Amino acid sequence: MRICGIELTGNEAVVCLLNGEQGLFNLPDSRIRKLTLKKEHARADLQRFQKELVQFLRDYKVERVVIKERMQKGKFAGGAISFKLEAAIQLIADSDIEVTLLSPTQIKSVLSANPLPVPFADTGLKQFQEGAFLTAYAGHFSG
Repeated sequence: MRICGIELTGNEAVVCLLNGEQGLFNLPDSRIRKLTLKKEHARADLQRFQKELVQFLRDYKVERVVIKERMQKGKFAGGAISFKLEAAIQLIADSDIEVTLLSPTQIKSVLSANPLPVPFADTGLKQFQEGAFLTAYAGHFSG
């Protein structure tokens, strides 16, 4: 199953693709590492963001999207724009793409039960993609 892990930061959705089968995984190359919500965050901008994301997911034949859930309160609470992005992703109407949320606690729990087989530095991904990678990896085991 091909999974796209997404971590939302401000007005960006950082993405990481992961192919997983029977406990093994690989990281397919991707032309996009993050998608940005541009302009004024109006309805048309959110629709454009969603359309770009859906096209990316179709191009790479993604079956499941796993979003690192934004905290609503506290020190690591998400901003208003990131919640709009989260909603736009959750409302993807493509029946071939399953969208789920994983809380940071769930991700940490999955990682403790299924430690990474390689250090993140050896994955070839950019440092800013680590959260998206860990989300995709945890999604692989929690599906």
